[in-house]
Amino acid sequence: MVNTNLDTIDSLLHQNTYLDNGKLVNWDGKMDEVHSTISTSSEYKPTLLGTVPHMDEPTALGVLNSAVNAYDKGKGDWPTMRVKERIDCMKSFVKHMQTKRTEVVKLLMWEIGKTLPDSEKEFDRTVQYIYDTIDDYKQLDRDSAKFEKIDGINAHIRRGPLGVVLCLGPYNYPLNETFALLIPALMMGNTAVFKPAKHGVLLLSPLLEAFQKSFPAGVINVIYGRGREVAAPIMKTGKIDVLALIGNSTSAIALQDQHPYKNRLRLILGLEAKNPAIILPDADLDLAIEECINGSLSYNGQRCTALKIIYVHDKIKEEFNERFSKRVDELKFGQPWEEGVKLTPLPEPNKPAYIKELIDDAKEKGAKILNKKGGTVTDNYIYPAVLYPVNESMRVYQEEQFGPVVPIKSFNDTQELLDEMARSNYGQQVSLFGKNVDTLAPLIDVLVNLVCRVNLNSSCQRGPDVLPFTGRKDSAVGTLSVHDALRSFSIRTFLASKDNPHNNDIIRKLLESKTSNFVSTDYLL
Repeated sequence: MVNTNLDTIDSLLHQNTYLDNGKLVNWDGKMDEVHSTISTSSEYKPTLLGTVPHMDEPTALGVLNSAVNAYDKGKGDWPTMRVKERIDCMKSFVKHMQTKRTEVVKLLMWEIGKTLPDSEKEFDRTVQYIYDTIDDYKQLDRDSAKFEKIDGINAHIRRGPLGVVLCLGPYNYPLNETFALLIPALMMGNTAVFKPAKHGVLLLSPLLEAFQKSFPAGVINVIYGRGREVAAPIMKTGKIDVLALIGNSTSAIALQDQHPYKNRLRLILGLEAKNPAIILPDADLDLAIEECINGSLSYNGQRCTALKIIYVHDKIKEEFNERFSKRVDELKFGQPWEEGVKLTPLPEPNKPAYIKELIDDAKEKGAKILNKKGGTVTDNYIYPAVLYPVNESMRVYQEEQFGPVVPIKSFNDTQELLDEMARSNYGQQVSLFGKNVDTLAPLIDVLVNLVCRVNLNSSCQRGPDVLPFTGRKDSAVGTLSVHDALRSFSIRTFLASKDNPHNNDIIRKLLESKTSNFVSTDYLL
């Protein structure tokens, strides 16, 4: 299927295998077609890209058992392996992965409508994330390569794995955000069952062989199918120790409810957000408008970190609204590989209709579309609508739109605005635009307690990946930076021995003989 011509599909990609216990197993059952909303014909027609297995419950449970057996309640080869050996497996994987850049980038464009520069960036960023994770894991191991003496006890403290992970990634960053879960989970000695998202599923196909060649049997297993048919039965077994999911809270809650031992289940979740921008009267409007364009409409607003509502001060609302609306209408719509394109076909066929519902609801309740192109619907797109004035009764205010519509609400009293944000169910990030330090300082002091990242005069974003990425309330559970993710997928564990000649002699012999993978003061370069 994949060739160097980005705008054509020569042949279909039929992914008829799944990864189970170190083997690419043939699937002879029902297949699901994978379509792209990108159409290259004169009359609109979705493009068939290929097929993937529609796996069933018995097969999924068999794959789960492979991960369970590989972990073996912590006794397996992978969780007890030396740090260097796990790092070598990861290095092998990323080396194989880099040979598949062209295929993955093309599939990113065709499957989810991501522009060529953004698709290339996602691949390259993911490769760098893996190398950064390896480096941070080495540093973690170096920091642990010692004994601490406390109240007559010698303690050798390291971090150990949690168990079997069910990993479910999102469609908007099906490579980067999925691997931000999967890579640290594997690195820390956990085993995993991974199910790709419905959209962005084929782009993992070029990497299956890399997984299979690089990791021991059962460490990483890949399944396909509907979540309720494969993920829910897996959770019902109670054999999952960690649910790692980036998606929405409805799915996360539904899966948690399936687990019979909730007190044992570790959650690492990246969920929805309603990140606001706050435009103060003294803000640099040129800067604020450009950042809000990127923040609200980069990848059509299909990002959890997207700006999903803009609060603009009464003193500047007319100028901001006029200039912002004009800039939105200047954004180019086209195919992902076209130069200068900012807006691309939406990967979810029902998304244009959903966005139109939000627009119609807002109009019925008093909002107007400020930009001329706003709300124009085609077969695979709806042009971004700038809505003003928005109020709390509107669906576009209440719901995370995850698409091309920008609600704007004016404000005059910053304290009322803070109270409004405090009432929100979400608390990931905020963008704050202004210059006056006396005004900014008290706002920052409160905002850092309402969200987890305050972006000063810039749009909300996840990166750089070494910075903490998390959220309050319904927006996240756990922290996913390179540094924090290794800790999220592990637990502190240690050897303790009383400080006496007999024990000290045993410890010395353990270190000298290098017979223990855990008790080691070796320094990894």
